[in-house]
Amino acid sequence: MIRLTAFIAGVIATASCATAQTQPASPPSLRFQIDEGLNINSFLREGPVAAHLLLRSGTDPRILVAFPAGNSGVGLWFGKSEQPVEWRLSNQPTAAHEKDSKGRPLHGVEAEVTVDTNKLDIHEAVLSSVRVLRDYQALGTMPNEVAAKPKVSANHIVWERSRLDGAPGYRLSIEALDGARVSTESITGANDRLRLKVVALTGETPLTPIDNTSLLTATAARDTRARDVLAFLSYREKYLAGSWRFDTYFGRDSLMSLTLLAPVLQHLAIESGIGAVLTRLAPNGEVAHEEDIGEFAVLRNVKEGRGKVDTPIYDYGMVDDDFMLAPLTADWLLENEGRTRAPKFLSQKNAAGQRQGDALVKNLTWVVGRSAAFAANPKPANLVGFKEGRMTGQWRDSEEGLGRGRYAYDVNAVFVPAALDAIDRLLESGLIDTYLSDAQRRTLQKAGTQHDVWSSKAPPMFVVTLPAKLARDQVSAYASAIGVDAKQPLAALDSGLREQSLTFNALSLDANGQPIPIMHSDDGFALLFTQPTAAQLQRSIDAIMRPFPAGLMTPAGLLVANPAFADRDTQSRFGNSAYHGTVVWSWQQAVLAAGLSRQLARNDLSAELRTQLQTARAQLWKAIDATNALRSSELWTWSFANGQYRAEAFGQHNTHADESNAAQLWSTVYLSFRNGEWLGAKRAQ
Repeated sequence: MIRLTAFIAGVIATASCATAQTQPASPPSLRFQIDEGLNINSFLREGPVAAHLLLRSGTDPRILVAFPAGNSGVGLWFGKSEQPVEWRLSNQPTAAHEKDSKGRPLHGVEAEVTVDTNKLDIHEAVLSSVRVLRDYQALGTMPNEVAAKPKVSANHIVWERSRLDGAPGYRLSIEALDGARVSTESITGANDRLRLKVVALTGETPLTPIDNTSLLTATAARDTRARDVLAFLSYREKYLAGSWRFDTYFGRDSLMSLTLLAPVLQHLAIESGIGAVLTRLAPNGEVAHEEDIGEFAVLRNVKEGRGKVDTPIYDYGMVDDDFMLAPLTADWLLENEGRTRAPKFLSQKNAAGQRQGDALVKNLTWVVGRSAAFAANPKPANLVGFKEGRMTGQWRDSEEGLGRGRYAYDVNAVFVPAALDAIDRLLESGLIDTYLSDAQRRTLQKAGTQHDVWSSKAPPMFVVTLPAKLARDQVSAYASAIGVDAKQPLAALDSGLREQSLTFNALSLDANGQPIPIMHSDDGFALLFTQPTAAQLQRSIDAIMRPFPAGLMTPAGLLVANPAFADRDTQSRFGNSAYHGTVVWSWQQAVLAAGLSRQLARNDLSAELRTQLQTARAQLWKAIDATNALRSSELWTWSFANGQYRAEAFGQHNTHADESNAAQLWSTVYLSFRNGEWLGAKRAQ
């Protein structure tokens, strides 16, 4: 995820709705561990403490602790090791509470760890915002002003400092045990193993957890890991996108996760999430993608001339999340339980001082206004493109994620039509009448007509058609280039095409409106949010479910992209080490699974097409179940050897573009499935 343009918040958004301002009793302690690749990930939430301890093994060892409070963290990077080292947790982390030099409370964790080496060279300690730690991990640099000098006494080394604006800050303490020695340069032991006591603390204000009694309903799946991850990331103020790298609000992640989890979430959990989004809306109604808070906000405010203040800075650079709020809100408010709660929810004031209904209407009117040009003149230039100077704008938010396109398939073929339909339903329901001016009502009355234009005119612009022989040659050449077997993919292609043309939906359009021929998993959004025609359904299922590289399916999971039909230069940027390349994102499989359930709930499909959808669902779940150990992760990659695909954790090799979160919000959405069926399928019809 990448930060884009920003808007300075006029208020500090500390709660998502009026209900979030009531402080509940502390929930029971939460403790769990996820070992993934080279990383040990230990999570603890107890009282005012919420912390994620990460121990990184290998030749680039590190200790890192991330805190949801203020999206803060501390990390210690060690020098490169000639031989890989391996960390172990001697015991599970426990809550730690200390005071800083001014007597102010610090909360965090204490843990005892061992590593199978007698020496670790100390490279750098970083105590600040997780955003600063992320940048240091990726670039090896940090702002000079956040540097902390260590203090050494005997076998003990401590880094600590206040936040840049003078608020309570951070402390990292390492105590070497068993006679080991500590200096500012290294930790050296008397034998072949070091044993260390680690204490990591933050002074940032703790968040308010949504406890288990208010989070999930009895119908949620009994997946302990997913439940633990969701609980760790769920707070009354906001949902966190993932840990360790995204321990704060992300609009898209919240909205998509709530959409899929809605069938098994209690009303407080849904309303807190929607309220967090409404609180952070721009004055014109755009949805905030991300927030700069805590010390990262201080750094930004100083740099941009506003002084040492921690006023949050909201990023409105993405375009997809603007169109996700209406479908989620309409589905929730118009559903039986939601409808009974709608008047109270909409009338409540959020932390920004607005009634929720007023904030919602701002977004709805913005959506109708933004989509008006294409409805009046449906040409590519009037589609919803990325903002000027940007190469990103939807969930594939790495610079190469959309093949350098400007108009994304999911935004234009799915989310805009879905938002307009939702607005039309909300207006017709009468639930938002109290919050509408005459001018706003006239604007929203255009939503139905605009939906009809968008749903009929936008999707065809993304259709790619290739002659069968050309498609076959491209699949064969690409399989050879990346070293995977082409026999089964080519057989599936020959069987499906029968010398006819290959058709699929392009990932995006370039600035001239030309399709960029990359197959992708975003067709799943169309199945989840829209009512495709039989021909559109057939095209999507055929393309997605063919074996890679003729389609997207592998035994390691559903790949999010396949550049086999693009040029060589594009192919080189979409490999299995690219963040949005030929890799597996857990939640994208869930989107497709939910979409298949939703389409199978229809009663207007032929028996043959229904059978194909059922076969696709069974095939997809076979892959999902085969990679269950990685399901809660952000993403994973694969290797191919001896004719077999093997799933592998992402971020474990130097060639990988980034590091995967062990705990990701939208990877918990499988909690809303039972026996392969999404529990929201019938309600969504």
